[in-house]
Amino acid sequence: MKHLKEIYDYRQMIFSLVRKELRGRYKGSVLGFLWTFINPLFQLLVYTFVFSIVLPNSIEKFYLYLFVGLVPWLFFSGSMTGGAASIIAQKDMVKKIYFPREVIPIAYVVSGFVNMLFCFIVIFGVVLISGTGVSFRALLYLPIVMAVEFVMALGGAMLTSALTVYFRDLEYILGIITMAWMYFTPVVYSMDMVPEVLRPIFRLNPMTPVIMAYRDILYSKQPPQLSTLVQGLVLGIIVLVIGALVFRKLQKGFAEEL
Repeated sequence: MKHLKEIYDYRQMIFSLVRKELRGRYKGSVLGFLWTFINPLFQLLVYTFVFSIVLPNSIEKFYLYLFVGLVPWLFFSGSMTGGAASIIAQKDMVKKIYFPREVIPIAYVVSGFVNMLFCFIVIFGVVLISGTGVSFRALLYLPIVMAVEFVMALGGAMLTSALTVYFRDLEYILGIITMAWMYFTPVVYSMDMVPEVLRPIFRLNPMTPVIMAYRDILYSKQPPQLSTLVQGLVLGIIVLVIGALVFRKLQKGFAEEL
């Protein structure tokens, strides 16, 4: 609790790093902040073409089904891969001044979360254009699902950022891992397409209940099942605890390794 209070005391530093990250992410580019929307939209077009024309499926309004799972996945995978280099990117600050080192991955994940919130403006636009509509009762659960994913993403970022300081190749390996991980997560397909014998294994994936909950709310217009929320919360807490413990243990050697 004392350490958590110390992190809270440095909240202004977190806000400053978040602003710096958001301003610098597309600094110098012609389109700037518009890339926040262009990137997921482009991926949506590619995946929709592949899985609607090349490899067609029977999912109604597949573009919407895909989009409500793709945007949260991009936030999570970005937190894992981009967060891995967050400590190294701030190595001068780590070596020169004292502050709780957790501030750095927290700031990175918060900036990614803000980007995801902007992308949800596009999601709601697509939902309305599709004629699907929304259920305001179901939308009440959306902040809960977002909070669960944030906890999970933060745990992943803390784990990868600490390990990457000691094993620099991990930053590049994670790109391969997250690519494979996406196909073991029901982002471009439904759980009904997974053989029943393999479903218990797929449900061990911490992102599976999160993606399913988003789909329940924004695609099926119904509150997510309680078991899905509980499963996502439990797995999210486990990821966060593991990430925090590993980070706390490894941070003692950050200055020497950097």
